[in-house]
Amino acid sequence: MKINFSAWAIRNPVPPILLFAVLCLLGVTSFLRLPVTKFPNIDVPVILVSVTQGGATPVELETQVTREVEDAVANITGVKHVTSTVSDGQSSTAIEFRLEVDTDRAVNDVKDAIDKIRTALPRSIDEPIVSRIDVEGQAILSYAATSPGMTLEQLSWHVDDVIKRQMLGLKGVGKVERYGGVKREIRISLDPDRLLAFGVTAAEVNRQLRSTNVDLGSGRGEVRGQEQAIRVLAGSRDVATLAATKINMMGARQVRLSDLGRVEDASSEQRSFGRLNGEPVVSFAVFRSKGSSEMSVRDVVDKKLAEIQAQDPNVKITKIDDRVSYTAGNYRSAMETLIEGSVLAVLVVLLFLKNLRATMIAAIALPLAAIPTFAAMSLMGFSLNLVSLLAITLATGVLVDDAIVEIENIVRHMNMGKSPYRAALEAADEIGLAVIAISLTIVAIFAPVSFMGGIAGQYFRQFGLTVAAAVLVSLLVARLITPMMAAYLMRPTKEKPHVDGLIMRGYTRFLRGTLRVRYVTFFVGILLFVGSIKLMGTLPSSFIPEEDQSRLTTTVELPPGSTLDDTRIATDKMVADLHAIPEIKSVYVLGGTSATGQLEVRRATLKITLLHKSVRVRTQKEIERDVTQRLANFPDTRSWFINERNERPVSFNLLSSSGAALSAAVAKLESTLRGVPGLRNVASEAELERPEIRIEPRTDEAAKLGITPDQISETIRVATIGDIDANVAKFNAGDRQIPIRIKLVETARNDIKRIEQLRVTNAAGKSIPLTAVADVKFGQGPSTISRFDRKRSAKIGSDLARGTALSDGREAFLKAVEKAELPANVKLQAVGD
Repeated sequence: MKINFSAWAIRNPVPPILLFAVLCLLGVTSFLRLPVTKFPNIDVPVILVSVTQGGATPVELETQVTREVEDAVANITGVKHVTSTVSDGQSSTAIEFRLEVDTDRAVNDVKDAIDKIRTALPRSIDEPIVSRIDVEGQAILSYAATSPGMTLEQLSWHVDDVIKRQMLGLKGVGKVERYGGVKREIRISLDPDRLLAFGVTAAEVNRQLRSTNVDLGSGRGEVRGQEQAIRVLAGSRDVATLAATKINMMGARQVRLSDLGRVEDASSEQRSFGRLNGEPVVSFAVFRSKGSSEMSVRDVVDKKLAEIQAQDPNVKITKIDDRVSYTAGNYRSAMETLIEGSVLAVLVVLLFLKNLRATMIAAIALPLAAIPTFAAMSLMGFSLNLVSLLAITLATGVLVDDAIVEIENIVRHMNMGKSPYRAALEAADEIGLAVIAISLTIVAIFAPVSFMGGIAGQYFRQFGLTVAAAVLVSLLVARLITPMMAAYLMRPTKEKPHVDGLIMRGYTRFLRGTLRVRYVTFFVGILLFVGSIKLMGTLPSSFIPEEDQSRLTTTVELPPGSTLDDTRIATDKMVADLHAIPEIKSVYVLGGTSATGQLEVRRATLKITLLHKSVRVRTQKEIERDVTQRLANFPDTRSWFINERNERPVSFNLLSSSGAALSAAVAKLESTLRGVPGLRNVASEAELERPEIRIEPRTDEAAKLGITPDQISETIRVATIGDIDANVAKFNAGDRQIPIRIKLVETARNDIKRIEQLRVTNAAGKSIPLTAVADVKFGQGPSTISRFDRKRSAKIGSDLARGTALSDGREAFLKAVEKAELPANVKLQAVGD
């Protein structure tokens, strides 16, 4: 039984009209609700294990923590790569699973593996934190807060308590992170001379204060017939009371805490800073929740910040970075392109059909096919992003194809003298199979793109399915709406003899000529095909083309041993020099961390905001070269730009089980790459030796005096930086618990003699000089350690010289590696492979 849907629609026009009225209503509603993002939301199962240990150096953390974590998670089913970064006091291990592994299951598996080795980890570490990493979860908005009437600690608390708290309740806001600034602390700066005179150590003071300055719940009582809670309230309520706390010493003696040093309500030691155009600021970044619209989040955030600033005008909030502007620009451009393409398609149809009514019927197919597509996208969980908007824009011309084929055949039948109703019935039946074949062929081409493997497949999943959905809806329009409208809206015409036009006559002559020499035509076609394949290999290749987003991000690195003040001075000079470039709008500096998240006081991130590309002559790439040349003029520093993926254009990892072999190979390869044409600003992120103070216990003397290395480490750690957060006493400030940080005065850390004079208390309570059980000397050690798949790794990368394609740069890099002849125990691996 043959079913002719077009004939049914012509005879019963109401159901198709109602169907598309409902579809268009759903499409409009879905379009208004679809989130607008830069890229599709992708789900890559990457789990992060973070372990912190106050005062620990990278070498100890690598041996005692990182390797244990790596060994524990390496055997979990589905693990693809394990990457670790070890810096002072922190070990971060990222476990990348294969795409088919469920992220929730991966989190649980990693947690179980860490729980099994918890007893093998040092007892002084903070509890390991296992969390998932959202690969698309970069900050979309960054702001700076300034207030002349506030201290750095007060401004930091204002950001944490007022701004963050109000913004986290906004729809679409995933999290808000503060950068720079400090936290409030009760700082107790002990005088080493007084400690020596009273025969007490900083560690003992910390232990006594932790056990005495505390409020505790102590049970339940029933007095006077009522149930009552019992509390022990021993915590100090003000700094003066805390300063008067008695510290017990040997011989049943006591001393006031204030007699041992200075007690003050202050802030934590600053290990990072934020500066906008050379002025100190406290910055915060806004992250969107998964599935939310970037444009909607920006609107609600800007509105809320305007309200917050109106409530407290003394705090000025300035926008530093706005990634949403680029997304919004892409969205507007795609919408404009969609409208322009639709208008041009209609004009082309009018040019060839020369019939206004037929053209309007074909033109109506565009919105009827495009609008319901948004409903299909919403059902599949898609968003309006670069990929899906590209699919809709590409499909603009395809959407009207089926309708054109239908209406052109109907017009041809009308020119034969048939009525519009009869012409629509017969022409639609005649051309139906061809229209279906055309549409399904397009679906067969684009739909498989959505089922590619790897991360690229997740990006292009929305592309293929969006095109397929749009084409299927256009097929439905062509088979139901177009013939029905033609039957009722077209006017009868007189019979016209068919005569080919000039273009058609020329085309048919050309076809006859090619058929006369069909073998020549065949071989020419083969040559063109082979030549096209050859030429394709010469084209520059990249996953995403270079973009002009009017923003640059660069990492600055100072020599090992540099202080935070050194970093601040160096970056201030850089900012002052960069402002000589007229296209630069602002420069934000985040000191104490690299652009890739390495926490170290000698590193800094520069976020450079440019004027919009519509108001400047030079491109972003040209300005980047200018910035590179200026930054290269600063001595004892090196810098490089990173892209949106926090990588350099050409970047590789060197892997080795031997740290010494790795360092030698990196130095050799870096020297070789500096002379390779096409590559510039070659730099590695290899381990750099920094100065350190080494305390080597004399085991025999220490054992006789009852001193263990753990006691020595605790004494030095508490005296220099304070105890770990879990072991410090807390001060009840009413609305929050403030840590009480006990350590020596800062001047004591500047003199190695003061460190040598520290005393260690043995189990019998006897105070032993440090020099009696250990040797104190200078040495060197790595400032950071990177590991990949349980081997030491070093990343080395470069920028591309002007006119050098990415594929050519990678090829030149690999040739340089062959020339350098790396040792057998050093392997090369592309970043991201």
